[in-house]
Amino acid sequence: MSTNINLIDSFQEFKEFKNIDRPTVISVLEEVFRSMIRRRFGTDENCDVIVNPDNGDLEIWRTRVVVEDEFSEDDDLEIELAEAKKLDADLEVGDDFIEQITLESFGRRAILAARQTLVSKILELEKDEVFKKYKDREGELVVGEVYQIWKKEILVIDEDNNELILPKTEQIPADYFKKGDSIRAVVSKVDMMNNNPKIIISRTAPEFLQRLFELEVPEIFDGLITIKKIVREPGERAKVAVESYDDRIDPVGACVGMKGSRIHGIVRELKNENIDVINYTTNNSLYITRALNPARISSIKLDEENKTAAVYLKSDQVSLAIGRGGHNIKLAGKLTGYEIDVYRENDEFDEDVDIEEFSDEIEAWVIEEFKRVGLDTAKSILALTQEELVRRTDLEEDTIRDVVNVLQAEFE
Repeated sequence: MSTNINLIDSFQEFKEFKNIDRPTVISVLEEVFRSMIRRRFGTDENCDVIVNPDNGDLEIWRTRVVVEDEFSEDDDLEIELAEAKKLDADLEVGDDFIEQITLESFGRRAILAARQTLVSKILELEKDEVFKKYKDREGELVVGEVYQIWKKEILVIDEDNNELILPKTEQIPADYFKKGDSIRAVVSKVDMMNNNPKIIISRTAPEFLQRLFELEVPEIFDGLITIKKIVREPGERAKVAVESYDDRIDPVGACVGMKGSRIHGIVRELKNENIDVINYTTNNSLYITRALNPARISSIKLDEENKTAAVYLKSDQVSLAIGRGGHNIKLAGKLTGYEIDVYRENDEFDEDVDIEEFSDEIEAWVIEEFKRVGLDTAKSILALTQEELVRRTDLEEDTIRDVVNVLQAEFE
């Protein structure tokens, strides 16, 4: 009599393991049952485990060699003639005795243990598959739904119900999400922690901006325009250097679009982050000039050995070159690879005093901090409010106040 163990219910249960293909599940099923056979009979070499993927049936067939009575050396591999004839009278010594082993014959405890082992193995496979899938997708764009919001991170669920983590540090400062919101980000880092895949996504990585450009600008997606480098101060400003492989295509114009149609969507996604798209060039002076946009540069002196650039501008262009919070000059330096120092051109009608002249009254490290943000003369400092000076530099209010008093005394 043939007794099949129907596994259809088990297969239905395994549907939730969406990242594992059916042949792999069947292979795991077979291995679990072979393990049961080894524990009961000592070996599975003489057993065939047949799993039918179409209807979920399982059959276990065991083969033993018929030997003379009282000559069996291993009852798991051999069966004596007298016992074999009770089951099949036509059998002779040397024949194969084939019998079907029912799952029920292993006992309830063994079956429950096998089920637990099976579920455990499937879960491990599921975690491994999720890890491999996302490890291969590092730097790619993903879309998910906000599931839970915590103080330091957001839990995002993708279309396959996998859990993604968006830390606070990887969010744009102006980001605000609520449960159920759709969210776009790039896969930043994938690790295994305590045998569980941890998938970190990011909206602040340069790759996120690059993927958005690839979506909005067909020429980039098609390879006609390439993005040479992206630098960002998330939520504030970004600079993107682009190059065209087709002389007929203006890379900057293609990225911006007619009346800004292409870049507007990207700016909205980045919470109004200012994006400067510039033409890449191997001419370093020109590259730095473009990187400092929107400021108009008068002249540049490069030190190629030390990778420094002295940039000279008219008085009304200094603040543009530095940018709000120093973001413009900082990003220009990162984009070009040069340490950029901004200097104000002296106007013969504009009496000003270099801040170095006050070294007897102002400490050297304070002077260096002002020069770091392009404020290298007395009038350039006095032209700004104390609140603006505090925001641009890393100096305390009291220090700023003392410096302003010293400089004002010079012109009284």
